[in-house]
Amino acid sequence: MKSADDILIAEMQISDYDEMCELWRKTSGVGLSSADKKEYIEGFLSRNKGLSYVCRHNGKIVGTIMCGHDGRRGYIYHVAVVEEYRRRGIGRKLVETSLERLKSEGIDKCHLFVIAENTIGKNFWTSMGWDRRDDIIVYSKSI
Repeated sequence: MKSADDILIAEMQISDYDEMCELWRKTSGVGLSSADKKEYIEGFLSRNKGLSYVCRHNGKIVGTIMCGHDGRRGYIYHVAVVEEYRRRGIGRKLVETSLERLKSEGIDKCHLFVIAENTIGKNFWTSMGWDRRDDIIVYSKSI
């Protein structure tokens, strides 16, 4: 997919890993953990073929979205856009692309997690029409 700005959205590949991680590290509000090791991302991409994307401008990754599902619900992770490229519709297009693919696989609802202090992220998701859930509490455990 190409726009007038020569911005290309393509399926995420494990060969994109180093450049994606650099973007994630530089993006406020993106939380990284041991689950973001290369071998785990590779497994995620393999299990969720065709759902995660990168956005490139002049060959450089300027946006990412990781998306997957469990057969019932979709999940979005690591939506990030280089600061200088924000407000061009890149994040919106990445989300729409992943949601279209989820829908084509029979998934009719998607969830995501936003770090409580991530005001930019919360504003983005609200502007995209996502509903904030205050009725669910997330529990986590390292195993």
